[in-house]
Amino acid sequence: MEIKATDTTIITWSGNALAVGIFEGKTEITGELAQLNENLGGIITELIEETEFDGKLGNIVATRVGSKTPIRKLILVGLGKTEELKTDTLSMATATIARLAKLEKVTTLGISLPIVKDAATTAEIITTAIILTLHQDNRFKSEIEDKGAKLETVELLELGAQEKAITKGEKIASGVILARELVAAPANSVTPITMAQTAEEIAKEYGLSLEILEEEDCEKLGMGAFLGVAKASDLPPKFIHLTYQPEGTPRRKLAIIGKGLTFDTGGYNLKVAGGIETMKMDMGGGAATLGAAKAIGQLKPDVEVHFISAVTENMISGRGMHPGDILTASNGKTIEVNNTDAEGRLTLADALVFADKLGVDAMVDLATLTGACVVALGDDISGLWSIDEKLAQEIKTAAEIAGEKFWQMPLEEKYFEGLKSDIADMKNTGPRQGGAITAAVFLKQFVEKTPWVHLDIAGPVWAEKENGVNNKGATGFPVRTLVNWVLN
Repeated sequence: MEIKATDTTIITWSGNALAVGIFEGKTEITGELAQLNENLGGIITELIEETEFDGKLGNIVATRVGSKTPIRKLILVGLGKTEELKTDTLSMATATIARLAKLEKVTTLGISLPIVKDAATTAEIITTAIILTLHQDNRFKSEIEDKGAKLETVELLELGAQEKAITKGEKIASGVILARELVAAPANSVTPITMAQTAEEIAKEYGLSLEILEEEDCEKLGMGAFLGVAKASDLPPKFIHLTYQPEGTPRRKLAIIGKGLTFDTGGYNLKVAGGIETMKMDMGGGAATLGAAKAIGQLKPDVEVHFISAVTENMISGRGMHPGDILTASNGKTIEVNNTDAEGRLTLADALVFADKLGVDAMVDLATLTGACVVALGDDISGLWSIDEKLAQEIKTAAEIAGEKFWQMPLEEKYFEGLKSDIADMKNTGPRQGGAITAAVFLKQFVEKTPWVHLDIAGPVWAEKENGVNNKGATGFPVRTLVNWVLN
């Protein structure tokens, strides 16, 4: 599929299908759309009246125009209220158009949507949205049904030449798709070993440096929390440290740390209440970290970025950690394991200590950490905690551009009382109430000096049904936010 931007207007464009965005309450057409309506014999006003199209966000109608006109099909898509126009509006509208175009077997598509921020941003957002919406993961199917004609050419109308922005959108989308496919793959396909191999491929292809700490390396660094989780698995743990280094002096140095549990049984606190079959996605943070590395490796900003993931399985065996065990993290703090199913924070503890020693200007960790965050914020919104308000705002600004949702939660120091242990420095879980907050407070104990944000992405990494640019299944959340944060 080729995506290109052009100065061509809706009046002069010709092709298989033309999609035009219309704001809510603005169905009395004017300007170029009125001219196009006249050229097409009033078909646009007829379509609006017959379908009662009102321009609400996500609404879409289409009609066949005829064989003697420059276009064969006309698509109208709702943009919602004019005053609520933002980048996410473009993503939603584009996704709606792309799905209809696929259903209608459109081969050449012209898209006319309003400019948000500037023409380059608009082209980038539309490009990313088209690619992500049409992405299909058929790796594990023995036969793929051929459904006929496919979209070959997409033209973004009246945006001028935007090759650089389109290429940027394509590169960001490639990182999101990598994250999606890692999360979607079963645990017998994506393991600590194959995650490390994926990191090696990214490093080789895009010129990043790579350090893989093996079990004995982690032992030398005192990573008792990470290795406490890893020791039950027959597969060796892999501590991944990818580094993107720009040419010249970096403007900034950052770290992205992703939870990398390739499968989580819960350990001896076995997941018996259901949901264990979905635990292949417990490495969603690590997957997004590698997805961001792939995108950044292609975009090559003037920022040094460290991509870190302590990757392992949480299994059950005679070697596994017991409830009640005491682990010592690499900063010397001791942890009483009162729940082996709160394992992600144990792996992140040592990863945060490692990142904190790199001398970066800021770091972000992301993890499918708690069901409590899903209860609090649902499936579409990630929780955000931070010790630095400026950094928190950077993430929220990056997320707004990406169209990914975060809600800042309180980092309540008083809640550490619930983590206190009689025999160690802390327990790995606190009371049921405020579970997502106590998890963040636990992680804070392993950050000494670096400005830090924690993202609990347990809800948005997986979609139960298609929504916007996300199809059912793995979403690649929040690669776009991470990339925007690095670039801005």
